[in-house]
Amino acid sequence: MNRIVAALSLTAAFAAGCGVTHFLRPALAADNITAQVIHTGELEGDALSPANAAGMRNKTFVVAEGATVAVQDGSPPKHLHANAHEIQYILEGTGTIWLGDKEVRVKPGDLVIIPKGTPHAGTKPDGRTIKAIAIKTPPQAPDDVKLLN
Repeated sequence: MNRIVAALSLTAAFAAGCGVTHFLRPALAADNITAQVIHTGELEGDALSPANAAGMRNKTFVVAEGATVAVQDGSPPKHLHANAHEIQYILEGTGTIWLGDKEVRVKPGDLVIIPKGTPHAGTKPDGRTIKAIAIKTPPQAPDDVKLLN
C-alpha cells in the first residue's frame, strides 16, 4: 500500500511540475540566455566594446529576469548602485579598488561582493586595467548609477 501511495505521489508531483513549467514558459521568454562558451581572454579592446567617456568597456552576455552577466574592463569612477547588488570575479589585472570606505587589493581569481548602496570604483591598476565578470542582481536599471566624489 505504501508503494502505491509513493508511486502516485511521485506521479502527481511530476505532472504538477510539468504543468507549472508549461504555464511559466511565457514569463521566461523575456530572458536572453543562450548556450555558449565565452572566451573572456579574447575580449580585448573593441572586441569587448568601444570605451565610454570614463574609459570603461562593458559587454553584457546574459539578461535574465533576476540578473545580468557582463564582462567589464577599465577603472570606473567611484559610484554606487542603489538598487542592484554586484558580484565581480576578477579575470585579469591586479591593483586596488574602492570598496565601501577603503581601498582593497585585488588579483585574478578574487571574488568581490558589492551590496547595493556600497560605494565602489576601480582606482589603481598595476599595469593593465582590471577585467572582471560582473553579475548584477536584480538587473541594473539605466538610472541606477550614482556618481560619487
